[in-house]
Amino acid sequence: MELFPGGRPVLGGAFGVLLALVGSCLLFLHLTWRRKFGNLPPGPPALPFVGNVLQVDMRELIKSLRELSKTYGPMYTFHLGSRPCVVLSGYQVLKEALIDRAEEFSGRGDFPAVQMWSKGNGIVYGTGERWRQLRRFAISTLKNFGMGKRSIEQRMKEEAQFLVAEFRKTQGKPFDPTFFLSCAGSNIICSLVFGERFEYTDKKFLMLLDLINSNWKLMSSTWGQLLFTFPKIMRHVPGPHQQIYKNYLKLAEFVGERLEMNRQTLDPSAPRDFIDCFLTKIQQEKGNPDSHFNEETLSKTTVNLFFAGTETVSSTLRYGLRILLRHPEVEEKLHEEIDRVIGVNRSPCMEDRTKMPYTDAVIHEIQRYADIVPMGVPHMLTRDVEFRGYTLPKVCQETPLLWDGHFDPTQFKNPDSFDPTHFLDESGRFKRNDAFMAFSAGKRVCLGEGLAVMELFLFLTTILQNFRLKPLAEPQDIDITPESTGLGSIPRPYQFCLLPR
Repeated sequence: MELFPGGRPVLGGAFGVLLALVGSCLLFLHLTWRRKFGNLPPGPPALPFVGNVLQVDMRELIKSLRELSKTYGPMYTFHLGSRPCVVLSGYQVLKEALIDRAEEFSGRGDFPAVQMWSKGNGIVYGTGERWRQLRRFAISTLKNFGMGKRSIEQRMKEEAQFLVAEFRKTQGKPFDPTFFLSCAGSNIICSLVFGERFEYTDKKFLMLLDLINSNWKLMSSTWGQLLFTFPKIMRHVPGPHQQIYKNYLKLAEFVGERLEMNRQTLDPSAPRDFIDCFLTKIQQEKGNPDSHFNEETLSKTTVNLFFAGTETVSSTLRYGLRILLRHPEVEEKLHEEIDRVIGVNRSPCMEDRTKMPYTDAVIHEIQRYADIVPMGVPHMLTRDVEFRGYTLPKVCQETPLLWDGHFDPTQFKNPDSFDPTHFLDESGRFKRNDAFMAFSAGKRVCLGEGLAVMELFLFLTTILQNFRLKPLAEPQDIDITPESTGLGSIPRPYQFCLLPR
């Protein structure tokens, strides 16, 4: 090793200079970060560039975030790479943010897996005035086409019978229900958006379901979580996550074909579906340079509705059936209530729901326990706010851990177990719980909540009216924890038998 004239090693001097430079850079970045993000709540120490990613299990991100809340409290700062994010956990904080301060927390945060394609457009991932106008228009239009009315209820009852007919074809042999439940759930949103249902053998329909199911799994996988954490880097890294963008392009291509079909036969005085109404709105605002209604927004919004309306309900039902396989005593009580209230000579209807508190409680408990969308979709503030003694800037993202609210021991007596009595009072009547946020809460609550509630009730009661569930293993050996948890909680793949009653 060469020495300076005074005998000091050259390497040691160079290392000292390098260390000083690194320290200066980190100090500069820290001061810049403080000026930009202000007084954020404390959280785990973050490393440069990678943030807190090494302190969590990317395969079980939700559980890892929940564990951190035990150390840092119900509101803490977590770094997604170099981006600080405020995590909100526990019912009380979620309520104060999403409900009590609904307007301020109604912005939409970054969701790279989707926004690479949507670019902030569409009803789910949009923000600001465009989002407000799209939401009002969508709610009004879908209501006109029967959402929450008897007309769509009849359509669901018909689809439930199509589903039962497909189930009968299994002849009591083992099968995986994923495909059939996806078809049934998707056909309900198709009837509203496209004005028709599809046969379960339709090749294009099957392709769409495959694209949606693939993206749901990819976004909930480790690769999807890495894309969420390091979007700028992961966009250039080969891997299965690259298929998410390609799948969205294929979904948009199908929607584009449907838009052209509707455009060619459009009669503004007699709209057939959501697309017709949107095309008419585009024509009405053609002369308005500030209009938010155009064909690109229509395409993005239609894909949003189709994706959300297909996967969430079907995944909930799939998870719910697996839970019932684990709890045959619950299935038995459901059969008893269905037989007593509905019988065998007619199809279930929504009027039955008020007379079936146990069934209503089981469906709510399935949604709570399965928690299909455990983080919701990231939020962003609409302005700088003072919240719980901290200064939260508009540029900072918030992640509401809806999952943690559903497992809050102050709100549910037995949160880690499946227990329908969470939604029943001492007299066996259905009891609401404000901590139940399966459809999120506040300004960003799911606009399809009423639709989903109807589907879950009518589909589940129709299935159990006609069949008994037969597991392929002993109930106590059935694992009802999710296969993976990211954007969604993915139920483990399984087969079972349906025995006619």
